[in-house]
Amino acid sequence: MSDLTQKLKVAVLISGRGSNMLALVDACQKDPDFPAEIIAVLSDKPEAKGLELAGDKGIPTYAVDRKSYENKAAFEAALAHELAGLDYDCLCLAGFMRVLSSDFLMGLHDKMVLNIHPSLLPKYKGLHVHERVLEAGEQYSGCTVHFVTPEVDSGEIILQKQVPVQNDDTPDTLAARILEQEHIAYPEALRHIAQAD
Repeated sequence: MSDLTQKLKVAVLISGRGSNMLALVDACQKDPDFPAEIIAVLSDKPEAKGLELAGDKGIPTYAVDRKSYENKAAFEAALAHELAGLDYDCLCLAGFMRVLSSDFLMGLHDKMVLNIHPSLLPKYKGLHVHERVLEAGEQYSGCTVHFVTPEVDSGEIILQKQVPVQNDDTPDTLAARILEQEHIAYPEALRHIAQAD
């Protein structure tokens, strides 16, 4: 960043407990020199535990209930409206369980959109990643922070963290080990992006 006093303003989208969101919040709040700040957390589920946790950290929260809208386009229009009222530079998807349409992404114009995915992309895009990794007999898996594009899990890779797959792994044990790395990777990637901005 050219002006070190100017932090990258980040909005975070979640759908559940928000553990990756909290990793980002903690990184920003615990280090006064961290080059980004979380200015809002939004969820498509009003009951998402992460909204309460973000509120406890003093961050404004917003719920745009997917079930209140008759279709994806109406939901995305409401989400876009909520985001339009926020002063942010970057949108981080952190366990946000919806695929955003190309129209929605185009409507964000110059905003950066980041996502974290629990595999070593380009391998194992989409869902049921850990089951597929184990079925394939992979020796390694991990997580990837990448830019979001209309094609799912296909944007430019920012960084990856690798973990070994153990012989006795289940999808749950592998997921838990990768999640630990996600909590390291996402703040690292955000710092990298903010400093490069």
